[in-house]
Amino acid sequence: MSSMKPSSVAAVIGDLVRSRAAPDRAALQGRLVAALDEVSASVPGLLDPLAVTAGDEFQGTFATVGSALEACLAVRLALLPHADARFGVGWGPVTLLDAQRGIQDGPGWWAARGAIDDVHRTAATAATRTARTAYRRAEDVTGPDEAAVAAALLCRDHLLGSLDERSIEVVRGIMAGRTQAELAQDLGISPSAVSQRVRTDGLGVLVEASRLLREVA
Repeated sequence: MSSMKPSSVAAVIGDLVRSRAAPDRAALQGRLVAALDEVSASVPGLLDPLAVTAGDEFQGTFATVGSALEACLAVRLALLPHADARFGVGWGPVTLLDAQRGIQDGPGWWAARGAIDDVHRTAATAATRTARTAYRRAEDVTGPDEAAVAAALLCRDHLLGSLDERSIEVVRGIMAGRTQAELAQDLGISPSAVSQRVRTDGLGVLVEASRLLREVA
C-alpha cells in the first residue's frame, strides 16, 4: 500500500556534467559515490541519503529546500575541479510506493524532474552556461518562492563556475570552517594571497550567499 508523507519534502535529482566524455568512467563513478556518501553523512536535514539510481543520476530527499541546496553545493565542491554535477530540487509531497525497495513518486519528484530539465536548458544558453542548480515548487503547494531562489542560484552557480582550481580549494576550505591562515599553510601560499582571492574572486560573497540559502525553509 502506498503512503503519502504528511508534509512536503525537498526532492533532489542530480547527474554528472559531460560524464560520457570522461576518460575513466569507473573512476568518475567512484568519485561520485564517495561524494554522495560524504555529503549524506554531513548535511543536516537529510531524509533519504543521496544515492546513485541509474548511470550517473542520483537522488535524495531533505527536510527543507535550504538543506537540499546546501547538499547540492557540497556535492559540487566535493567533485570540482575534476568533475561537476547539476541538480533539480523539487518541493512537494512524496508518495512511498514500495518501502522495501525505497521507490517513491509524487509531486515533489515531478517538480525535481522539471527543475533539472530547466538546468539543462538554462546551461545550454551562453549567457547562463554556468547554471547547475534549479528549484521548482509543486503545483498548489506552499513553499519558498521560485523566482527568488532561482535568482540566488544563478548567481551562486556563476560565482562557483568562474573559479580556478586554487580558488575552489580556498572556498572548499572556508565552507569546511578552516581559517584563512590555516588554508594558506595547507596550500603553501601566503595569507595575503588567500585574502586576495577571497576579495577578488567573490569567495566571501559565495560563502555568505550559501549561508543565506541554507536558511530557506
